[in-house]
Amino acid sequence: MRFIAGADEAGRGCLAGPLVAAAVLLDLEALGADQVEALAALNDSKQHGEAAREALYPVVLRSVTRAAVVSRSARGIDIRGLHRTNLAALRDALLGVARPGCLCLVDGFGVAEMPFEQRAVVHGDATSAAIAAASILAKVTRDRFMRRAAQRHPAWGFEEHFGYSTPSHRAAIVEHGVSPLHRLSFQSTAYQQLAL
Repeated sequence: MRFIAGADEAGRGCLAGPLVAAAVLLDLEALGADQVEALAALNDSKQHGEAAREALYPVVLRSVTRAAVVSRSARGIDIRGLHRTNLAALRDALLGVARPGCLCLVDGFGVAEMPFEQRAVVHGDATSAAIAAASILAKVTRDRFMRRAAQRHPAWGFEEHFGYSTPSHRAAIVEHGVSPLHRLSFQSTAYQQLAL
């Protein structure tokens, strides 16, 4: 098979901020030796530090044939539910890159209503270069957003925890309540003391 599309998301388990899904298309016949070497070094974005992910981001963009990134807001997640929002974001990202004859690989989940052959790959971000590349794009895009959001909402320390449920984030919620970026549909212990 010549064309492989891969998709992954970042921010699924966060208390705050968007869910970001990314997809890439690899043309296996067009990849040069340098690109193959660069893609072979990829792994799940969570296995790389922030500086390494930032360095890998342009490498990924130079190596793929197409890339798409989509974002879903906290309010959209609250309205539609996390799992449904996640699957729709993955599908939309894949539809942005897929082409006839490609195989679509998704980290962990099958995506409904896809007009292309697909496979859900458990731990795909650690075993598929296409999924790992998408993982880098999704994570870097989301982290950049959360650093900018921290400037508008400094009380919550988003530049440190990026919206994940850490002790410092939970303490900030207790002290300051929730920001416009917090997902209110989560049944988190961080919210139990608040009158939401």
